[in-house]
Amino acid sequence: MTSPPTPTTPTIASAGTEPARGNPAPLHYPMPRQCPYAPPEEVTAVRAGGAVPRVTIWNGVRPWLFTRYEDARVVLSDPRFSADKSRPGYPLSSAVALAETAVTPTLLIMDNPEHDHYRRLVLGEFTVKRAESLRPAVRAVVDGCLDRMLQGPAPADLVTGLALPVALSVICEFLGVPFEDRELFRSLTHTMNAIGGTTETAAAARQELQEYLECLVAVREKHPQQDFISRMAVKHLGTGAMDHERLAAMALLLLTAGHDTTANMISLGVLTLLRHPAHFTALRDGDAPGLLAGTVEEMLRHLTIVQRGIRRIALEDVDVNGHLVRAGEGVIAAVNVANRDPRRFPSGEDFDPAERAHGHLAFGYGPHQCLGQSLARVELQEVYAAVARRIPTLRTAVPDTELRFKEDMAVYGVHELPVTW
Repeated sequence: MTSPPTPTTPTIASAGTEPARGNPAPLHYPMPRQCPYAPPEEVTAVRAGGAVPRVTIWNGVRPWLFTRYEDARVVLSDPRFSADKSRPGYPLSSAVALAETAVTPTLLIMDNPEHDHYRRLVLGEFTVKRAESLRPAVRAVVDGCLDRMLQGPAPADLVTGLALPVALSVICEFLGVPFEDRELFRSLTHTMNAIGGTTETAAAARQELQEYLECLVAVREKHPQQDFISRMAVKHLGTGAMDHERLAAMALLLLTAGHDTTANMISLGVLTLLRHPAHFTALRDGDAPGLLAGTVEEMLRHLTIVQRGIRRIALEDVDVNGHLVRAGEGVIAAVNVANRDPRRFPSGEDFDPAERAHGHLAFGYGPHQCLGQSLARVELQEVYAAVARRIPTLRTAVPDTELRFKEDMAVYGVHELPVTW
């Protein structure tokens, strides 16, 4: 395996010389949370003050921090901002993020025209209609996992008993990955996303998963089944529009992103419902049109589990609503704080499914917006509805103070969620 490149030392000579809105005080990012159910207060204060400060991240790079909703949309949609993490000065979220550049790039770190080329090849697999066609299968998976959890002893861990099995089963079935390999995927994904890990261990885990999936692509090419990898292999490998390595990289992205983010949203979302019993009861008893879908959208907005922001680097000078970002400078769109911007969401700090969460940035924005969002919505709707309907007496089995939240991971959530009923 090729050794991952050494992180490039950023140019910081100009740090602090750019005009900033309001507070220019130096900040280290990310900051610790004061409340496990809200973004760090310092970042929220930056947004309230209207500042666009430079922040210092783990390796000394000093990107601009954008916290307002409208600014984040510009950062995520303007093609003059690159997602290519191999570019010198890119504001990587951690050492393990560098591992993404050590193996075949995924859509997540491609720029155009390459990004558009590969995204167009798979878009038909991720339509709302396609996701809805999978709803009966998702419902069966959720019910099966709940059956097993309820037949076991209480208390039980909702993360290992429900969230992870549901997310892994659905994405494995969609892709055509043998479900019996789930522990391998869970372990490798954990290594790839653990903030405290090293570039070498994360790159090794990513390489192992890439090689496994390349073998699976070869098998599915010869013996296609009714799954994503088979359909893409049959449709695109022969034409040369995609090769085995790229298809495996696509599957790797979907597998890791598709199960980790969804599993964390399931467990953190159920915990949120238990902390808001009126909304939990409403889901159990209510049949108002849009209630379930609205609850999921509000959950996505309110929790926004991408806790270290979405990062880019400027390819040329860009004016972001009056703030100049020069070519070569990094930027962070703090989407978890932007999703509570009162200019866009008047009651942004509250969890209120009655509010319209339409337009939130939980799935990103612009050309890199999450491909699997429709399927994720179906999964969350099915899980939250089934939990409220089948376990109306569900409650946490430990005090909130004993819960371990994932401040050490790229994606926020809880490590365990002991529940009883």
